[in-house]
Amino acid sequence: MERISYDELPNGLYQSVYAVENYLNNSLVDHKLLELLRYRISQINNCLYCLDMHFKEAKADGETDLRLYSISAWREASYYSEKERIALHLAERLTMVSESAITDQDFEDLTKFFSKDEIADLTLAIAQINTWNRLTAVFRFEAGKYEVAPKHIAQ
Repeated sequence: MERISYDELPNGLYQSVYAVENYLNNSLVDHKLLELLRYRISQINNCLYCLDMHFKEAKADGETDLRLYSISAWREASYYSEKERIALHLAERLTMVSESAITDQDFEDLTKFFSKDEIADLTLAIAQINTWNRLTAVFRFEAGKYEVAPKHIAQ
């Protein structure tokens, strides 16, 4: 049950968080990878609203059902690229940062596929979806009704 609706948010809250979202959606990081990370992190955080949203966004970006429904076992699946695996590893480590630190080796692995600017953007993207998941945990936006904006629907 929704506790706080979008209409009830304090003036400027949504706009501030969405400004970061706009930055990330226009960053150098591939949007398909961003959606994969957003989906996995929302899964870890048990955020139903965000799972619904990012499943639909990922599908609109051309992601497959197979890769989405098996994302929790990405380490065992051969159909995630090494670049995706490194990004997923970072996403999980940062989401559960109290359980594991980002090592120098983790950072070195990232630099094989991402520039420092891209690493910064990935880090922000991971922090951002964790922010959304936490906001939604309190607000409980109603899941299941999200619709992908027409400009994002793959042709």
